[in-house]
Amino acid sequence: MIKNICIVEDEKYENLLPLVYMRPVYDLRCGILTLREKIENSFPSAKVFLHCRKYLEEKVREVNKNISVNNLSGLDSCLFVNGRVILNSKAIKQISKNGDALYYSGETFVAAKLSGDKFKKAVLKLDSFFTKNFFEGIESANCETTIINYPWDLISNNGGQIVSDFVYLKPKKKNIRGKIYKGSVLLNKKNIFIGDGSVIKPGVVIDAEEGPVYIGKNVKVFSNSVIVGPCFVGDNSTIKISAKIYENTSIGEFCKVGGEVEGSIIHSYANKQHDGFIGHSYISPWCNLGADTNNSDLKNNYGNIKVIINDKQVDSGKMFVGLTMGDHSKTSINSMFNTGTVCGVASNVFGSGFPPKYIPSFVWGGADSMTTYNLNSGIEVVKKVMARRKVEFTNADKNLLSKVFELTKNERIRRGMSD
Repeated sequence: MIKNICIVEDEKYENLLPLVYMRPVYDLRCGILTLREKIENSFPSAKVFLHCRKYLEEKVREVNKNISVNNLSGLDSCLFVNGRVILNSKAIKQISKNGDALYYSGETFVAAKLSGDKFKKAVLKLDSFFTKNFFEGIESANCETTIINYPWDLISNNGGQIVSDFVYLKPKKKNIRGKIYKGSVLLNKKNIFIGDGSVIKPGVVIDAEEGPVYIGKNVKVFSNSVIVGPCFVGDNSTIKISAKIYENTSIGEFCKVGGEVEGSIIHSYANKQHDGFIGHSYISPWCNLGADTNNSDLKNNYGNIKVIINDKQVDSGKMFVGLTMGDHSKTSINSMFNTGTVCGVASNVFGSGFPPKYIPSFVWGGADSMTTYNLNSGIEVVKKVMARRKVEFTNADKNLLSKVFELTKNERIRRGMSD
């Protein structure tokens, strides 16, 4: 039996920027649950410990008051699990039954089960990223499982993960618990879960014939909306009048969503209230998309989409890649984004035409010009936005935003902006 697990970050976290500037990789969503929640559910009897980058430590500790962060003192053994993996049942069984061992999927570290001196040596390096050097002299085994390497991997796996998470979470009895108004239509009702306090207004169609639909607690789905599974809508979210939510879409907690959304992840606390299309995109918390904001997710020549990740161009190998947007960023009305556009943290995008395909963090502008968005001004806006949702802006939030501003300084300088 696995007694202790430590969910860790490895050096490849950089390939998931800007989504992970404000959080560890394992707090990203794929399906209904976060990567961390999936790992925890894989080893339900184990005590959980967390490892993260040093500058995230203050915020991670604040959010996880009863969990030890970057500290494994008092232990004599532990299972280290890479926060970028989605373990399948075969991998879980393989890891659970063996003694001390190191597991890789291709070139990616998946997990390491360590005790005694091997465990002590790994703990000494806990203040750094997990790399191959952590495990010299330990026999390794192949462990095939899903690895999240880039933001589009979250999107391409999202539908399948909604299905598997639905199986895990759906209760055996009474799957329709909210108020369903007369005139709404639920197709394949056994494949639909609607939580306590949720309201489904007349004219809504929830179509679970091709995949499950999971709607959390206190969700409002307004009239004439269509939700097609696989789909997830988190607690306290609102689906606006006549919204079109297509398959393979996850909408997290406290979101307001309208218009057309397809194959996308809207993490939580984000607004896309108005008409406009968002497809094959990942929208981080506290983003606000203005009316008629649209993104392209398919090139006219149907070719692979190239994306700038951590200031380097990467061939995604995908035909469909939309917008990747970091926390606290915003768009004006009628904003347009080209295929594979990346927008950093706390940027404000406006103006006519398509902005650049790579928008650094803390910038202000669009296609015509961009300037640095003053840190103090940005922080003041964040405070106001969080207060509207009755969420406290803490000193840890301020320190985190200030650190991200510092970390992304060179990106802005390379594009002619001065801080």
